[in-house]
Amino acid sequence: MSQHSITNFVYFTNQENKNKKPSDDASNDMLQKILQTVARQALKEKTPSTQELERILQGVIQQSEEHQKLEKNSERTETNIQGGVKPLIKHLEKMGYLKDEKKWLTNKGFIEIGGKLLHDVMKAIKEGGVGFHEIKHVGTGSIILDTTKKFEIGDDIRFLNVPQTVLNSIQRITKKDSKIKFPIAMELEDFEEFETIEEVKVAVVYCIDLSSTMKYSVGAGEGSRIEAAKKALWSLYVLNKKFFPSDSIYVVGFGSFASEVDPRDIPYLKTYDANDNFLHYTNYQAAFRLAYKILKRDRSQNKRIVMITDGQPSACFIDNESQKREILADKPYSHFYKPDEATLLKIKDEREIKLDVAGDQTVYLCYRYRQVDPFIEVKTLSEAEKCKREGIDVDTIMVSEEDELLSYVEGLETKLKGRAYYINPINIDKVLVNDFISNKKKILNSKQMW
Repeated sequence: MSQHSITNFVYFTNQENKNKKPSDDASNDMLQKILQTVARQALKEKTPSTQELERILQGVIQQSEEHQKLEKNSERTETNIQGGVKPLIKHLEKMGYLKDEKKWLTNKGFIEIGGKLLHDVMKAIKEGGVGFHEIKHVGTGSIILDTTKKFEIGDDIRFLNVPQTVLNSIQRITKKDSKIKFPIAMELEDFEEFETIEEVKVAVVYCIDLSSTMKYSVGAGEGSRIEAAKKALWSLYVLNKKFFPSDSIYVVGFGSFASEVDPRDIPYLKTYDANDNFLHYTNYQAAFRLAYKILKRDRSQNKRIVMITDGQPSACFIDNESQKREILADKPYSHFYKPDEATLLKIKDEREIKLDVAGDQTVYLCYRYRQVDPFIEVKTLSEAEKCKREGIDVDTIMVSEEDELLSYVEGLETKLKGRAYYINPINIDKVLVNDFISNKKKILNSKQMW
């Protein structure tokens, strides 16, 4: 993926109080360490309980105090943000970051911690100019800037700067005559209008692979592929809400079946494994089908699906018995799966998600090492082409260290005229944020640059 930078992308963070005391700085530093730890724990495959989180956070406090003792010749410094040894969880609940529930991040905690993740990503992106990709549909200039320009015949009269237009008329008249006569006679050259940004509304569905291989480690101490992907989506969602609120970001998690995910539940996404029956396969078709349904109800002009996966498809839907017989005639020992009611209820209860299963929908499962079953390949491509015919762009990001796995994705995107990216999972946050910004806005009718 070409690397764009965000030197000209302007965003603002809260200004810190310049009159803070050193003790306030120490307390704030400790809070930041605690929130960083909360973020790491929220992203874990196994989300700790609040009791486990308490022990982990107390360990952070203890390590910090021991470190300060060494630095200051054993002189004790109060670093505990709440003073004393009171439970940290209760204090963070009072501050509005946590709640006493299974999914313990509050909306405030989700947004503020996501903002810190985003800030780290923005700092890491290299400097340079922002590249704006071409877009299919342009909006109608709905954002008004403070700057103005001369009005031209055919421009929208709603954006007329009336005070400046009247002033231009008075200034023109006073140059010729010292006396102003009413009503004021205006000429075309007097008219001035506000400049506008052409607002381009975008809807993106990020389809995140929850198959069993996504829990593989990305390197020593760097977490797993799924943790890296969740961290990236978390910061991306906060970017969208803070700076591009008119756009829509949706999240779909998929294994053998797909499910729509509340973006605020991104940190809690879990991969499937053998304990979840046969839900741990990779069904691109399920992701495309659900993403298509989501985007059909969205009214944005530009629509896009971004697949985030570490492997090739190993499952697809069987639409009827004749297709099943066709597969069995070629491969008599093929495996098919339809989740029972108990499995659906278990997933709903444990993960608080609803699998997109329609009626007697059955999936064909076939994992072939570094190969894709021909039937699965055809069904996957057919579903993706359906999205493409509706004007939905389809791109794929391969988060894997195995070069060979990219060949299938490259072939798929060549047929869809989309883009295929192979990246190290550690860099996925920078790639997603950078890609979203570079696909975003196009300023027209304005002398100002981003």
